[in-house]
Amino acid sequence: MNTFMDAHDIIEITGMSEAYAYKLIKQLNKELEEKGFITIRGRVSRQYFEERIYGVRKEEQNYASIQG
Repeated sequence: MNTFMDAHDIIEITGMSEAYAYKLIKQLNKELEEKGFITIRGRVSRQYFEERIYGVRKEEQNYASIQG
């Protein structure tokens, strides 16, 4: 699994349009930049995407996989 996602990854997961996927990447990267993170244009952190979209933090994912 890649650390970063591009628009095509987001389209696969969400079924949204390519234009909206790029818009979402831009929005998420803006949020990360405001928090002081370095971002890559056209890509977004998979961890941040999952946290913002699904509301799942890494600690919760680890706990769920242990309990699983």
